[in-house]
Amino acid sequence: MRGPIAPPQVPLAASRAEAFADLVQDSVERLERRWPQLADIDFLVLEVPRLDGPGQAWNDEAVPLGGTISAREGRPARVVVYRRPVEIRTKGRDERAALVHEVVVEQVAELLGLTPETVDPRYGEDQG
Repeated sequence: MRGPIAPPQVPLAASRAEAFADLVQDSVERLERRWPQLADIDFLVLEVPRLDGPGQAWNDEAVPLGGTISAREGRPARVVVYRRPVEIRTKGRDERAALVHEVVVEQVAELLGLTPETVDPRYGEDQG
């Protein structure tokens, strides 16, 4: 048999990267109802964090799961979620979705200068 196993509209056909990007988008949409200003922020998914510039080296601390880039020179602020570190720390879609949401909430809180609990009152409740 040749060709895709499932038609494109079926989730099986989505790549892992596309499925992950959908989790980030779902999380952003949940938060946008409460924080309309998130429409002005770009949300990106990158495979892994990278080291920028000389003198930066890996250290013994955990690999970051996300980050922020402040707005400047006509570029909107950005929230970045790193796909591979999140995937490595989770088993299954539900656990991954919960961690993605936690990372998005933490990064949005940092950008807005708020606590994660202010951004999402249910922050921290998803863990079992």
